[in-house]
Amino acid sequence: MRRILAAAAICLSSLTSVRAEGTAGDFDYYVLSLSWSPNWCALEGSDRGSPQCDIGQEFGWVLHGLWPQYERGWPDYCSTSEPQPTERQTRLMATIMGSSGSAWHQWRKHGVCSGLSATDYFATAVTAYNKVTRPDVFLRLEQEITLPASVVEDAFVAENQGLRPDMITITCRAGAIQEARVCMTRDLEFRTCGQDVIRDCSLDDASLLPVR
Repeated sequence: MRRILAAAAICLSSLTSVRAEGTAGDFDYYVLSLSWSPNWCALEGSDRGSPQCDIGQEFGWVLHGLWPQYERGWPDYCSTSEPQPTERQTRLMATIMGSSGSAWHQWRKHGVCSGLSATDYFATAVTAYNKVTRPDVFLRLEQEITLPASVVEDAFVAENQGLRPDMITITCRAGAIQEARVCMTRDLEFRTCGQDVIRDCSLDDASLLPVR
């Protein structure tokens, strides 16, 4: 009996470690993460010297990433036999991700867990990004405003048919709107988020900076 229990413990430990490390292509759904660029630049991007924050770029909701997700938890930095993306591929993604460096980082951390080639992962990310209508009301801001984070969520829900509040979460950082995270099936249809993804910002006075 002890031997059986010990063997079972070893098997369970092995399964847990594999799951925690992540296996390319083994995931349940995607989280499409959209970042409000003006706020990110104010919080950290400008200090990093990111080209995303250069004057005249006028980025609003940029694609932070398309993240493979488990029903609880997520994989990252998975082993993959797929070649790394080319400089041209990451440069082309900068039009919606803000910079080629951001595209490279997202592939290295999350894309490798998709089970896709870099070409297919970036193509899937573009398709997912284009499936979500980003409310243009925020692009028309002329000055910084404060608003309940729930207003941002409501705007996304109103603009996207089939999107419900339990399929999107708004996050905040340092009192500012940070991201809109939309949960999607592997076929890129809207779906309910896992409990560890639904953690809406509850601020009633979150900052939202205008596009410059």
